[in-house]
Amino acid sequence: MKIASPKLHTAHLTANEEALVRCQAALEQKDKGDYGGAQKIMSGLWRGVGERPETKGLHASVSAEVLLCLGILTGWIGSKIQIKDAQEIARNLITESISYFESIGDQKKVAASRVELAYCYWRDGELNEAQTMLREALQKLTTEGETRARALLKLATVEWSAARYSEALGILTDNASLFQKVPNHTTKGAYHSQLAIIHRTLATPENRREYYRLAINQYKQADYYFTLARNPVFRADVKNDVGFLLSKLSRFKEAHEYLNAARRLTVSIRDKARTAKIDETRAQVLLAQGKFKEAEAVARKAVSALEKTGHRCLVPDALITQGMALARLRRTEHAEFVFQRAIEVAHQLVDLNQAGLAALTLIEEIDQLSPATLQAAYQQAREWLAGSRRQEVLLRLNEAAGKVTATAGGKLTSEDATAILLTKPCDLPNRILKYEKTLIKQALAQANGRVTHAASLLSVSYQALSYIIESRHKDLLKERSPVHRRRARTSRGT
Repeated sequence: MKIASPKLHTAHLTANEEALVRCQAALEQKDKGDYGGAQKIMSGLWRGVGERPETKGLHASVSAEVLLCLGILTGWIGSKIQIKDAQEIARNLITESISYFESIGDQKKVAASRVELAYCYWRDGELNEAQTMLREALQKLTTEGETRARALLKLATVEWSAARYSEALGILTDNASLFQKVPNHTTKGAYHSQLAIIHRTLATPENRREYYRLAINQYKQADYYFTLARNPVFRADVKNDVGFLLSKLSRFKEAHEYLNAARRLTVSIRDKARTAKIDETRAQVLLAQGKFKEAEAVARKAVSALEKTGHRCLVPDALITQGMALARLRRTEHAEFVFQRAIEVAHQLVDLNQAGLAALTLIEEIDQLSPATLQAAYQQAREWLAGSRRQEVLLRLNEAAGKVTATAGGKLTSEDATAILLTKPCDLPNRILKYEKTLIKQALAQANGRVTHAASLLSVSYQALSYIIESRHKDLLKERSPVHRRRARTSRGT
């Protein structure tokens, strides 16, 4: 079933009253993770992200509330489905509402709005701006309650993003009594979920098992409150994370049980993107179990589902997992192609951190890289991950450097290195013979050996590609799937 959106009875309300009721209901749907329901509730006033709300005839104070609500929704929805410039649009809407609250001297409302504004800056990676704005807002939000709790949660998230893990943990533990008093179950669940995230981040090789157990316990508490809040979206996310951590403790049977439960939740609300994300986690668990063939199949399915649903921001993760499985199956050619796809998709999304992780994993998983590709991958991984504060990533970069020192090539320009890593277009008719074999081999790798699919990628017919392989590149016959000949029909009665 889908998440049930509330039916609003507004016929007896004035336009101003109805607008306020819709804002409150839409934000409640946001807390349940239902952005479709939130948009539907506001549809009478708003046509969607990037559109101005219809506020004509509303009182100025109500218009300000509508602008604030839609700014919050725009930033949230834009982040979820990767809408370009969504955070800037959200900031403009929230800033407009702040101007009104400042004009009437409502400092508490100004502070609450600036908390939401800070979160938009955080989503755009402007951590210092977000931190400053949140601390200033908290100086005015002195009364213990929901608004202060949400501000503290956001500040802890910003500090965690900036790799100030001790500060993030201190904010949450120092204010534990406040979060115990807050009546909102979603806020309580988010509190425990954020504690879990911090604990798993603080895990080191020495304390990993202990910290993973702490994180799992926090996630379980989060699930309890998300259950009370009737929030299947957040529950699925939590169960997915618990499944991943259980696999790190080699508790694979329990890990799969949690992933099964998470998947049932996402299927029940028809969230195909989250279902694919859970499948990608399952592929990681299968990798940890050494079940590489099963892991590759599940990861490939997740990639396809994410591409079909338009959630390209999640595709690089799934491609990296698929590439790891292929590399461990010794399908090196295909693995290298998949890693390059991950780099390319992340690069197109301007997610350079993810592109860097894909390049780094390429180095780690494939030993037979050409010197040029190895050098390009390391050079770009180091550049793209330069801002990373995660100790684990920095250690991986140091280890990758050891592989590169054996190559004596000169330093590449950033542009040349990127060009080496990005996949090349496959347009067979415009290629001359000496490139033909490379292009066909690449297409067969991408198509898992299926000639029909490879032919489609190369813009030629199945028959033409089969003829080219059999006549000019017989050594590629081992790269294609087996040919199944049809049996000749026999006449009846003979």
